[in-house]
Amino acid sequence: MTVILLRHGVSTSNTARTLAGRSPGVDLTDRGREQAQAVAARLGALPIELIAHSPLERCARTVAPLAQKLGLEPEPDQALAEVDYGDWTGRTLDELVKEPLWAVVQRHASAAVFPAGEGLAQVQHRAVTAIRARDRELAQQRGRDVLWVACSHGDVIKSVLADAFGIHLDGFQRIVVEPASLSVVRYTPTAPFVWRVNDTGTDLSALAATSEQRSEQRAGPVPGGEVGAAASTDNGNADRPDSRSE
Repeated sequence: MTVILLRHGVSTSNTARTLAGRSPGVDLTDRGREQAQAVAARLGALPIELIAHSPLERCARTVAPLAQKLGLEPEPDQALAEVDYGDWTGRTLDELVKEPLWAVVQRHASAAVFPAGEGLAQVQHRAVTAIRARDRELAQQRGRDVLWVACSHGDVIKSVLADAFGIHLDGFQRIVVEPASLSVVRYTPTAPFVWRVNDTGTDLSALAATSEQRSEQRAGPVPGGEVGAAASTDNGNADRPDSRSE
């Protein structure tokens, strides 16, 4: 099974430099809506069979163009929701960086528990459990490889990627997951394998490979929450020589 981990597009909270958390009414900006259309254009030709997403508005709006193009009904999943930042919710990043807990979040994430909110270890457990459970369910239902999308939030996706890489949660801040970026993990009976991380511009046609091409002999190794600085919908990565598909 192969999951495309999609972070929502740029939101009003991203541009305001506040920690939105689970606050209602946080929408995509104009750029975020452009990114959602660009995601639909990039993924619309792939044989995606399911779209799951965080119930929060910014994720629902990010997957809407893709779902419409594919003729799929997106499925909200509470386990993919943003971190419950508790008392930190709605505060500015400039304020939060002065909090003692900020350094813990950056360097010892597994011990970080937000006041009146979740711990990051809890976040990783619920997200990884949800991704792996849905993956197993699809395998049992279809009996073949399935390509599907899970749209979530930066810290949530980074925690899933840390698990897939087999690295400790304390290292998850070393992973970059920009708005509207795609990270791809293929789960096999023996281990997960990370195909892409923080991808905002490369050709993804290889993901359309059939289940026959992904046989057991390829169960081994096979060929991405920050706000991007570029103004284009692909964060400028498509034009970088190191991000083109050769």
